[in-house]
Amino acid sequence: MDLGLKDRVYIVTGATRGLGNATAHALVADGAKVIISGRDEKSVAAAVGELGPDAAGLAADNGDPEAARRLVDAAKERFGRLDGILISVGGPAPGFVADNTDEQWHSAFESVFLGAVRLARTAAAELGEGGVIGFVLSGSVHEPIAGLTISNGLRPGLAGFAKSLADELGPRGIRVVGVLPSRIDTDRVRELDALSGDAEASRTANEARIPLRRYGTPEEFGKTSAFLLSPAASYLTGIMVPVDGGARHGF
Repeated sequence: MDLGLKDRVYIVTGATRGLGNATAHALVADGAKVIISGRDEKSVAAAVGELGPDAAGLAADNGDPEAARRLVDAAKERFGRLDGILISVGGPAPGFVADNTDEQWHSAFESVFLGAVRLARTAAAELGEGGVIGFVLSGSVHEPIAGLTISNGLRPGLAGFAKSLADELGPRGIRVVGVLPSRIDTDRVRELDALSGDAEASRTANEARIPLRRYGTPEEFGKTSAFLLSPAASYLTGIMVPVDGGARHGF
């Protein structure tokens, strides 16, 4: 299936590893060009090297008020256009209500929530008909995840923002989508499994609750995101797509 990605240009934040990186690889593999970002300059350079000549990158923190403008300008200067953005950011600090400090809440709000709003707002001003804004959210949008109190508080709010944005941008032909990963086999999920004290037992128990009986791979997530960002998904907007092996049983 031709997704129509050839020569389209996307920004993918948080793309030096994990889900953002897998999406950048899927986009480039199908002919797109990408601007990637991450906090560490060396990691960004390494990721760009792996992606090849259709990728460029810059070190940027989503929480930096200047990051959104820098990324959009980089896309236009390097590739001459912008067709979409996937806003991905590393998960906030784990912990329960009594564990997380005001500083952790504030830092997470700046990067996970307000940073994403700025990126979406800046991209929306540059996108034309056929453009797309994607958010990497979490299964916690629908159901809280134990030990991730900050994420549980911020991700549903960002999903609500995405829904509002879809309504506002729809008349301009710009789509807005959310991708809700659950147990994908990333470093982040392995760290969460280890919090129980027995990572292997935690993984076994979690896999037993997933209808497909396994964790997803970053590559599977990346291909799903690439499809949602592509012209092949041109009539999909305002939706939240679980990538969870069937773990969510509600509609």
